[in-house]
Amino acid sequence: MWRNRNVWIILIGELIAGLGLWTGIIGNLEFMQERIPSDFLKAVIMAIGLLAGILVGPLAGKVIDQSKKKTVLLISGFGRMISVCFMLIAIGTGSIWWMVAFMISIQLSAAFYFPALQATIPLVVKDAQLLQMNGWHMNVATMARVIGTALAGVVLVYWSLESLYFMSIFAYGGLLIFTFMLRIDEEEGTEALVKVSAPGKGGFMEVFPILKSYPAVMMTLVMTLIPLLFIGSFNLLVINISELQDSASIKGTIYAAEGIAFMIGTIVVKYIAKKWSTGTILFFFAFVIGFAELILIFAANPLLSVTAFAVFGFAVGCFFPTAMTIFQKQMPRAFHGRFFSFRNMLERVIFQVVLLATGALLDLIGLQWMVVVFGVISLSLTTIFLIQMKQRNIKLDTNDKTAEIA
Repeated sequence: MWRNRNVWIILIGELIAGLGLWTGIIGNLEFMQERIPSDFLKAVIMAIGLLAGILVGPLAGKVIDQSKKKTVLLISGFGRMISVCFMLIAIGTGSIWWMVAFMISIQLSAAFYFPALQATIPLVVKDAQLLQMNGWHMNVATMARVIGTALAGVVLVYWSLESLYFMSIFAYGGLLIFTFMLRIDEEEGTEALVKVSAPGKGGFMEVFPILKSYPAVMMTLVMTLIPLLFIGSFNLLVINISELQDSASIKGTIYAAEGIAFMIGTIVVKYIAKKWSTGTILFFFAFVIGFAELILIFAANPLLSVTAFAVFGFAVGCFFPTAMTIFQKQMPRAFHGRFFSFRNMLERVIFQVVLLATGALLDLIGLQWMVVVFGVISLSLTTIFLIQMKQRNIKLDTNDKTAEIA
């Protein structure tokens, strides 16, 4: 795999683009912290961008299937560069509306870019290399997040906010150059094989009867919503902690700690899986996520706040690969595409709900009480799901052969 030039192009491009993405995200948080006093309004602005991405999702999927993947990657990558210009105008004019335009345009570009990238990876590596490639792609994206957020924290201390967005533009420009270098085989025969392997033209509705037949997949799918309480509130929590501690640099430190812990978790879980069952891993780290939220009661303490995010990062680093293994091995392969598309849409909707709820709760009851509410909800849901699994005798272990429809 490492002799494949496309692999190196995709991974290096992801690293560069990730640096641009996360320096921009830190810039967004800093701008909103300066201009928008209400946490709920901050959440609404973030949600508007996510909603735009959800609405254009079905169209994006159709365009990607009917067009050359490289073309979609190039156009959406160029769209990212244009969207950053909107944010530079927002900073220059102090206008929130230009920031809203930025949020919408960047999410529209992402709605086309990321599915196209996922569709491109199977075209540049062999089937046997897909798992390894996806793993490396996830780790490179995490490395970009760690480096990008830490770098952004330093830049905010010594330079202006605009400099973060100039860095983003240069990064996205570098991504375009690497994308041009891709050599993708998109012959009609290849596309035809992909379509034949997923019979039926139905949408998400066909997934529901299948989920009823595979309770382990259904249970795991519902459990993946537990980390979204933390993930959906992540950025607003970081803003509030930064304000509470009166420190701009703590943002980068938090993102770096969480990202490093996440990468460690993805490595350590392979060794944990040799001693623990899949169900034990999933439920144990779901409980850990709930306790990590409760640690943020002490968010005024820099050490404990960073510790809470590090614990969370390690827990989700163990949780998500385990959940993904259950999905891949127990869900019938003929429904993988529709199932993962449904899962992506579900997570985006829940993410929006959590984001808006976080903004409202931060305004109404404050950070400390909000994390207590989220922590109690996470621990309660995990306990309920554990009891349900025992009562219904649902097996989450993935040692059995992949389930297939007869």
